[in-house]
Order: sequence, then structure tokens, then C-alpha cells
Amino acid sequence: MALWRIRATVDDRPGYLSVLTASLALRGVNILTVQVHTTEVGAVDDFLVDAPDTLDEAELIAAVERGRGRDCWVARSEARGLADQPTRVLGLAARLVRDPDAAGEALRTLLGADEVTWRPAVVAGGIAGTMMVLPDPTGGSYELRRAAPSFTPAEYARAQALAELAAAVGRRDADQVTLVLPDGAEAVVRPATAGDLTGVLELHGACSAGTLHRRYLGGAALPAPARLGRLLEPAQGLTLVATATGSGGAAIDVGGAAEPVVAMANLLVEGDEAEVALLVRDDWQRRGVGTALLRRLVRHAERAGLAGLVLHVQAENTAMLRTLRRLARPMVTERDGCLVTVSVPVTAAPAAVVAAQVRRS
Repeated sequence: MALWRIRATVDDRPGYLSVLTASLALRGVNILTVQVHTTEVGAVDDFLVDAPDTLDEAELIAAVERGRGRDCWVARSEARGLADQPTRVLGLAARLVRDPDAAGEALRTLLGADEVTWRPAVVAGGIAGTMMVLPDPTGGSYELRRAAPSFTPAEYARAQALAELAAAVGRRDADQVTLVLPDGAEAVVRPATAGDLTGVLELHGACSAGTLHRRYLGGAALPAPARLGRLLEPAQGLTLVATATGSGGAAIDVGGAAEPVVAMANLLVEGDEAEVALLVRDDWQRRGVGTALLRRLVRHAERAGLAGLVLHVQAENTAMLRTLRRLARPMVTERDGCLVTVSVPVTAAPAAVVAAQVRRS
């Protein structure tokens, strides 16, 4: 027996697919997997089959045509084709998480393309027979070609999702920095994700009552997990976390996490302004972490075109007020009893000119 891939268009009418499969069965062909691609001219069925060694390409095409299939394409396959499509796509996604620059190779593998070219020009995406043009979310576009078969809208959608994943991972990596603190300790600062909830809960558990009171103003109680989950991925804005890369702090039980979260910074957008708040674990305070987080939030506000930032600080929180002064920006301060409201105007930074980086597959 031999493995073959068969692709053919079948009228999307009741019973027509069964006619095709019956025609293949009469020749001893066993269908292992099938994918259906909906198109304007009918359903394109993609089969992986196990056929007798005595059957050749021409005989398989004849069997398909007798089963009312048209525009038939047949090619020998390998054992790796036995992996189902979701498994293959998940494997490629995992590869992109490790290496987002491998987008071109991942697209080639996904679609069985003979050639993948990245071009700096931004063009409209689409398919034309055996050529696909796919916009790159980071700029430019991909051009994919293969000898056969023609690309389908379903394949275009899969390729688009994969390109968007690579772009998202690339943006995440670009936003991640490693801080080297004056005392030699290191911390990684990056955008928070829902997966950081456990680490952030442990961060709150490791903070003193005074630190929590200064962050949340209304008390030292540990916020509910649901609230922290909303803070990690705000509908509008950004949350950053800092994770320790070594033993930079005092020995605190953080549940055995390899890289404990030692600080969190929130930027919550409302209209053209955003409220900012910081929480830094006690043993990581006064080491420059808060200042670094605040400066990154200011840069994000500039890129987002916000008019200003607002912070509510307890008057006795001299450390936070000192951190704000380090920004060396104009500020408006209003005091209401023991609460100080600080408004920091944001001036949009000049648009950066980014040179296009041509990636070659």
C-alpha cells in the first residue's frame, strides 16, 4: 500500500461526496483523513489515502472523475502526512512562540509551498491559483507559490492566523527588556498575560500590609483573583510585570516559582488619559524597579497618543512621590487630605523611522 494526497472539487450537494468515496473504495483505496475547503465553485475535498501499490496517478485521477470529482490533483505523500491538521498547526504555533522570525518557514511548511518570499511593500492580500499574497502584520507582505494544487480560502485564513501569531510574539519579545539594577540584580520587564495571575497573587502575598495599603489606598486586603485578572489584561491600557531572574531579593516563599513576579505596573486608560499605579515587593523597593516601570508606561502613553497620566498617591508615600520627580516632567499636584493626585502631561514623541528588515526564507 502507498500513501497519496488527493484534492478534488465536488459539487456541494447531498450524496455527491459519498459517490466519490464509493468510487475510490471500488479500487481498494482507504481514506485516512479528509479536509473540506469551502469555495465559490464547490467544496474542495483534500484526502490522505492509502492505495494499493498497483494503482498509479492516472488510475487514481480516473477513479476520482468517475466519482464526479473534478479539477483533480494527486501526489505521493509521506508518513508525516498522517498527523492531522490541528496537530500540525499547533506544532508550527509552538515553533513560532520559540522563534517568531521563522514565520516564512512555518508558512512554507503549513501550505506545502515551494517558494516563500518576503517583500517590503504592503499590498492587498489574496489568492490567485497557485500564488498567495499575504500581508505581514509587522509590515510588508509574503508571497507564496507552489506548483500545485491551487490555494483555497481556508488555506489563506490559516496562513493569516499563523502570520498574526508570529507578529504578536514578535511584539511581545520586542517589549521585553532586562533591567540590570545598581546592585547587580537583574529583572525582566514585560507585558503581563493572563498566565501571570498565580505569580501576581504570590506577589501580593509577599507584600507587607503597608505596601498593599499604599497601592490600593482603601486597605491592605488581598484583592480578589477576578480583580487581579482584569488588571493583568485591561480592556484599554497596559500592565507590566517584573520578574526576578536570580536570587536578587531576600528569601521569600513564592510557591517555588522559578522567576517570581516582584513588581506590577498598571496603566488603565479612560478617554484620553490613563491612571497609573505601581506595586513593588518590599525587598525590591528603592532599587530602581519602580522608576523603570513608570518610564516604560510613560513611553507607552506617548505612543498611544494619550494626553496625560493621573496617579493617586498617599501624602506619606514619599518614595512614590520621589519616583515621580525622577521623570523630570511638568506635573500638577492637588492634595485632598492625606491623598495627593498627580497629573503628568504626556507629549507625543516624534514618530520613529523604522528601517524595514527584509526577512528571507
